Amino acid sequence: MACAFEQLSPDELALACQRARRDRGLVVLEGLHALKHALRFGAVVEGAWTADAAALTALAERLCPDLLAKLGALVRPVPAALFGQLAPQPIATGVLAIARRPGLDLAPLLARIDGPPLLLLDQPSHPGNLGAVVRVAAAAGAAGVLTLGGQDPWQPAALRGGAGLQFALPVQMLASLPESPRPLVALDPAGAPLAPGSIPDGAILALGSERQGLRPELLARATLRLAIPMTAAVSSLNLATAAAIALYSWRFAQQ
Repeated sequence: MACAFEQLSPDELALACQRARRDRGLVVLEGLHALKHALRFGAVVEGAWTADAAALTALAERLCPDLLAKLGALVRPVPAALFGQLAPQPIATGVLAIARRPGLDLAPLLARIDGPPLLLLDQPSHPGNLGAVVRVAAAAGAAGVLTLGGQDPWQPAALRGGAGLQFALPVQMLASLPESPRPLVALDPAGAPLAPGSIPDGAILALGSERQGLRPELLARATLRLAIPMTAAVSSLNLATAAAIALYSWRFAQQ
């Protein structure tokens, strides 16, 4: 697997990694979990680096032995001081990579009216929690994850939270939700109680932030409002927890 950064000097490589964090065509993968899922789901990885190749190999032997050959060909050892420049925050699993952000044709995704729900996150506030939603969505077999607001689901913190599973399903940030024949289902405390079978196939399942909930304009577009039953005096659920409950409610109803 060729490395696009192979011929760069240490200073050039450090600068290239800084630029990659701002490049909307690239993503920075921090840690082995993010890198292994990127590779398993067909990401184009431009380069990867570690300060301790032996430790990384030992970890990969335990966590992803299927990828040992790919990792061996891809990951380049660098001095610890340089790795510290590439990774401003410590990375427990000791590897950093740069990959191409996959393109997404949104029109066919929005046009489909059957199958698993498509998640819509309205103004999520925490990138790690946003990544955790992506991880849940990939596990539950959601059709994809769309976000509205300023948090990019491909930023490094979200990729850490999602363990790189952004590559497993369509994921994209939107300025607004286009018109779609999919039914828009809002998770809202004033809705009917959520139960297996209450989320229709092909739905766009909209979740708001824990603090603000869904914006009025999205609630007005919803064809159905559903509420997760909770014990009295409990005010809200973590966004990823709410997404998991809703997605598995749909999934269990299919069995």
